[in-house]
Amino acid sequence: MSLPSIHRVVTGHDAEGRAIVSSDGPLPTVVGLQAIPGTVFHEVWATHGTPAPVDNGADPTLGPLSLPPPRSGTRIRFVDIPPDTADFLAHGAARMQGAFAQIGDAAASTVKADSPHPLMHRTESIDYGVVIDGEMTLVLDEGEVLLRPGSVVVQRGTNHAWANRSGRVCRMLFVLVDGAYEPTIATALAARA
Repeated sequence: MSLPSIHRVVTGHDAEGRAIVSSDGPLPTVVGLQAIPGTVFHEVWATHGTPAPVDNGADPTLGPLSLPPPRSGTRIRFVDIPPDTADFLAHGAARMQGAFAQIGDAAASTVKADSPHPLMHRTESIDYGVVIDGEMTLVLDEGEVLLRPGSVVVQRGTNHAWANRSGRVCRMLFVLVDGAYEPTIATALAARA
């Protein structure tokens, strides 16, 4: 089953300050990951500071993919995640550096020989992940949680992976907010590295 394309409406202001539609249509940046066929990033928007400038600026989704949000900013995207395959589970870890490099953050991959899933990764951000369609399993260093449509994960910079064991594509919506580890967590993470 193919999931529908994303329709995006961006508003703005005219010279008199009236609300207008700046753009209305498909997302300009939709990218499939070469290292993980079937994984598709649908970039919706990003902000590059806090407070975010409310302006009629250029579309921040144009250009190369970036996994984390901009420094002091946010990022919103949909991600279509295909079912895990036996080949991916057996050999996926070797391809992960390339996959994370394609999305602008090769350092995010934390996969090791004893990792519970080949997509283990971490970003220094608060991420809200919402299952829109399908099922997903959140995999952590310790424990897993099955997620269905309407499930929301508040991901607080932890090591994790998204395992699709459902047999069909899952679409998730992610909102990423730049963050900074609390010092005792940063120290604990450095000791584990």
